[in-house]
Amino acid sequence: MNIFRIAAELFLIYLLYKFIFDFIIPIYESSKKIKRQFGEMQEKMDNDIKNYQGHSGPAQPTPKKEDDYIDFEEIKK
Repeated sequence: MNIFRIAAELFLIYLLYKFIFDFIIPIYESSKKIKRQFGEMQEKMDNDIKNYQGHSGPAQPTPKKEDDYIDFEEIKK
């Protein structure tokens, strides 16, 4: 009877080991990696927004073309 109890305890320890090292630790590492990637993406977005706000617009103003307008005339048949 004592051998079965030891075998059951060893089996439970093995299952606990597999659960921790094959499930818990990979999930923890993945969540840490995703959190780091989101932080990098947020930092990049913040830098892009700062660079865009610092931009003063087009370098040269576009000239107005007043001669290109043609008056509309209705043609009746």
